[in-house]
Amino acid sequence: MSHVFDLTCELIRRRSLTPEDAGCMALIAARLERMGFRCGHLHYGDVSNLWATHGQGGPVLVFLGHVDVVPSGPETDWVSPPFEPTVRDGKLYGRGAADMKSGVAAMVVALEQFVAAHPGHRGTVALLLTSDEEGPTNLDGVRRVAQHFRDTGQRVDWCVVGEPSSKARLGDLIRVGRRGSLSFKLTVHGVQGHVAYPDQARNPIHAVAPALAELVAMRWDDGNEDFPPTTFQISNIHAGTGALNVIPGSAVIDANFRFGTASTSASLRERTDAILKKHGVESAIEWNLSGESFHSPGGGKLREAVIGVCRDLLGIEPEPGTGGGTSDGRFIAPLGSEVVEIGPVNATIHKVDECVALTDLEKLPALYQAIAERLLA
Repeated sequence: MSHVFDLTCELIRRRSLTPEDAGCMALIAARLERMGFRCGHLHYGDVSNLWATHGQGGPVLVFLGHVDVVPSGPETDWVSPPFEPTVRDGKLYGRGAADMKSGVAAMVVALEQFVAAHPGHRGTVALLLTSDEEGPTNLDGVRRVAQHFRDTGQRVDWCVVGEPSSKARLGDLIRVGRRGSLSFKLTVHGVQGHVAYPDQARNPIHAVAPALAELVAMRWDDGNEDFPPTTFQISNIHAGTGALNVIPGSAVIDANFRFGTASTSASLRERTDAILKKHGVESAIEWNLSGESFHSPGGGKLREAVIGVCRDLLGIEPEPGTGGGTSDGRFIAPLGSEVVEIGPVNATIHKVDECVALTDLEKLPALYQAIAERLLA
């Protein structure tokens, strides 16, 4: 049907489950090298990262995406095989169709068309792809590449993330920031014993319960104009030996904060530690910061370019938002970059029968190309 359709189908056929790229990087690099891009492959552990650039100097515009996908689950639950792209009722079905192989394909095609139309463009246009976005740690993907950029002095002025950000119609919502994500694993120490002799044991569940109640009831902040209030959620409590008459010797609690710019990871850690200390909880805590919150305020060149393109090409006034989960934009923003996310409708991501509308797929390359033209042409 088109270059973007063909490339999306080719990417869907590749079972690129995190951290495998299943040949996606080589395929894309070969295409971009034919257009004069300089392609570098940054391998960390089992993860593949592609850094492709065209032009030189600043300003630097980066298109950011990932080729890895989440598992499909039982393939028998799908109407058509998840790794065999299939068209039905005006939609392209397959794992990664929306998150985010259509976005990757559109960015590649847009870059090909941009440099063909503007071979002498100002500054640098680039593509950064990883195979470690959907994994649990993201240690060797964009997080690692961002550190490499710091070490080498690589600047990034603007970053367009092709994640599926739209709600019901392409371009109806753009992400101009994301909440931070801070998790902890709390191990509460007790003394195992018989439930009939509690004086000879120390129940860790009882010990931590008042502290958990206070953590759950706490209003951590009031949010602000751009972000909702910080939320705290306990995701798992594990204790016990499996016997009903045994007081456990320890309890393990997993929990997560999602926070905007009204709080920081440091302040949340300090306040949590103070509550545990206040209640005398004997424990050890392991923290995991997935990323601080970031925000691209109104008036930025990239944000205004994206809004203008949505108006002109899509006939829509996009809603700026900061909700949802996390994205790899959280690793690029601390480099001093303005980050905006715009991509397909996200209604089917990570679901059985994931799909993207063909009409949206065909519009994406022109949208990304227009953003590049407003900034670099």
